[in-house]
Amino acid sequence: MRVVICGAGVIGAAAAYELSRRGLDVTVIERWRVAGAASGKSGGFLARDWCRGTPLAPLAERSFDLHTAWAQDLGEGYGYRRVDTFAVTLSDRRKRARTQGVAGWLAPDISDRSLIGNRDTTAQIDPEAFTRTLIEAASSRGTSLTIGTVAGIRRSRNGRRVEGVTLEDGRDVPADAVIITMGPWSVLAARWLAMPAIYGLKGHSILFRPKAMLPSEAVFAEFEDADGEVYSPEIVPRADGTLYVCGLSGSVPLPLDPSEVTPEPGGCEKLRAISERLVPILGTAEVLASQACHRPITADGIPLIGPLSQVAGAYVATGHSVWGMLNAPGTAEALGELIVGGRSQHLKLDAFLPSRLPALDPKALSMGSNQA
Repeated sequence: MRVVICGAGVIGAAAAYELSRRGLDVTVIERWRVAGAASGKSGGFLARDWCRGTPLAPLAERSFDLHTAWAQDLGEGYGYRRVDTFAVTLSDRRKRARTQGVAGWLAPDISDRSLIGNRDTTAQIDPEAFTRTLIEAASSRGTSLTIGTVAGIRRSRNGRRVEGVTLEDGRDVPADAVIITMGPWSVLAARWLAMPAIYGLKGHSILFRPKAMLPSEAVFAEFEDADGEVYSPEIVPRADGTLYVCGLSGSVPLPLDPSEVTPEPGGCEKLRAISERLVPILGTAEVLASQACHRPITADGIPLIGPLSQVAGAYVATGHSVWGMLNAPGTAEALGELIVGGRSQHLKLDAFLPSRLPALDPKALSMGSNQA
């Protein structure tokens, strides 16, 4: 069976890895580069139980467990490790007494610190390295990576089944199944398939290299500056000695080309000042990247996972928002079971089916807004 995956972010890479393990003939088509968008610029924080009480809970729990198994199969070169996770508070407007026992690498005037995850429930990876590792593992089983822009979905004469994709340069890639995994750019497939709307939620991040190695901890902070503005940065030291910080949103719309996503003026500068206030040693740290990305989200905040109506062999997997890295394994497993066996065995897909949301009218499709 021939499967074409459109998009080489973490969801597409995970699907390629899973399907190649099942012996399928897989081609991944990527417009720019592997992990070029949010998959190369996210934090890589994983939590097993933070989605409890929501439709995401079964997917998160299954995916968290699969991450452990995948790390054993793939090796831990992408920085997989369990972490302790803390919530901290710091206000420059309301001075408070220092909390006893604050980790030595955080600001000494942190006012509150509480454990919100331990090594049984929270972990981390290096997202770009993870995505590339998945593509490399899939390639070792015969998966091919094609750089090109998808221009259309080719259908059978009666229009009821996919037969492949066509690229802008005229190449044709035959397929028995096509999976759309292009993050927020997945909405472009609404030109060819009945697709719900996908939106891009922009955020800024910085990758530092501190002079000292930091512990296996992740921090979710609430920081109030002297003017009373409140920010919620996420601070994640990684196994390779780098430290990732995100937490400042952006408003510039999603461009047509993912290579054109850039930080907004002052965004990373503000995030750097907040980072150095919370983690003083970052004042002397090397800045490896100041960046921005658009995370894919749906109208109801739940990912799209499953078949697209009207056309047999067409599937979508996107809209994972901040939990793309966490939920990639469970999503890929469900797709593999669905495509090979006709149903998802480990995950009930009802809450994730694209048919739960109205299809986007292709006439409403336009770039230059947060809906691609």
